[in-house]
Amino acid sequence: MNYNAHFRCFRGCPGEYSVYDVIYTCPHCGGLLEVHHDVDALRQRSAPDWQTLLDARAGTTQWPYGSGVWAMKEWVIPDIDDDNIVSMYEGNSNLFWAERLGRQIGLPNLWVKLCGNSHTGSFKDLGMTVLVSVVKQMMQRGSPVKAVAAASTGDTSAALAAYAAAADIPAIVFLPQNKVSRAQLIQPIANGAHVLALDTDFDGCMRIVKELTRDNSIYLANSMNSLRIEGQKTVGIEIARQFDWEAPDWIVMPVGNLGNISALYKGLKLLVDLGITDKMPRLVAAQAAKANPLYRSAQADFAEKVTVQAQNTSASAIQIGNPVSYEKAVQALKTTNGLVEQASEHELANASALADKTGMYTCPHTAVALAVLFKLKEQGVIQSHERVVVISTAHGLKFTNFKLRYHEGTLDEVESLYANPPVNLPADADVVRRVIEEQLRY
Repeated sequence: MNYNAHFRCFRGCPGEYSVYDVIYTCPHCGGLLEVHHDVDALRQRSAPDWQTLLDARAGTTQWPYGSGVWAMKEWVIPDIDDDNIVSMYEGNSNLFWAERLGRQIGLPNLWVKLCGNSHTGSFKDLGMTVLVSVVKQMMQRGSPVKAVAAASTGDTSAALAAYAAAADIPAIVFLPQNKVSRAQLIQPIANGAHVLALDTDFDGCMRIVKELTRDNSIYLANSMNSLRIEGQKTVGIEIARQFDWEAPDWIVMPVGNLGNISALYKGLKLLVDLGITDKMPRLVAAQAAKANPLYRSAQADFAEKVTVQAQNTSASAIQIGNPVSYEKAVQALKTTNGLVEQASEHELANASALADKTGMYTCPHTAVALAVLFKLKEQGVIQSHERVVVISTAHGLKFTNFKLRYHEGTLDEVESLYANPPVNLPADADVVRRVIEEQLRY
């Protein structure tokens, strides 16, 4: 079966464009593009046959289908040459049953999708394998592209640098000075990217990279590039597969530039369109209160896009005031009867610590989603009998300083309710014994 996919305008303007063209926005209206698949052709294979095929591919060593993304190649970029796929076998991440945390908050069917258990430690790998693979094929076909570039708050740059290095394609990353963790900063440096730290915030970096990529020799790798969405949409599909092809009731995720919620919706909708699942989960977009343009827009029922000057937040990856994928996110929320909620610095930091005390190791962005979940459960919006998935976007090891400062009690605007600092003692067994006995008493 020959499947095909192409770019088209998200707003519905006429025109189709090859996914191998250097194009990011609609030439008619300037809106975002989307990758459109021939769903009628995909429907010629039955839902049970698709399920069987994808179940058989999951986690195998058969190139490239062992990847959680490329296992769904027909649904991602169906006509790309296997030899041009650049993959670290991303995806297939653990759907963790957060049994103890769920029990504490009265939600026994709570699950956490650990997307940070990936090659570079974040969900950004899922989109970058698609983008870099397409660029590799473009260059093989004689495209003028000679490098890929992205503005980043940390995780995007890490994924871009790693995949570009594997493909032997130069990568350029633009980071806001002193606004990413040291663990995130060293990743693109180590992978040989050209790292440019600009004296601005993410939105300022985004303006620069959009200007520089007007030249078709540098290819834009930010999430306004719809190729990224094709990889990231596999998260929703993978969740359904891990639940034996049933969709959960709710999915809660942290959002910044809004590509992730747009992608999640796209994958889940494809499952419904193909008759594989029969419902859409309600989606919840969780924002840090210090970078909350979507939340503010939602308060007015999305009457207009709101932009803000994002303030410093521990959830640095979503410290974005002018999200690119606003229109796509609004579609996802309206169609799924979704919600937008925010979390303060105090709320997100303590949500992270509470989750960690049950065996997790959460990044501050996942903590935003957890804090929002706690609010919605307390308000009775999310019911105890419902199945809920929280998307964990990155590995907590990237944010060691955030955790150290929490347990030292030095995070701004945060009262550390679950602080657990080390106890300094003399090397005296009697003293140590007394302290242990006292601690175990509580």
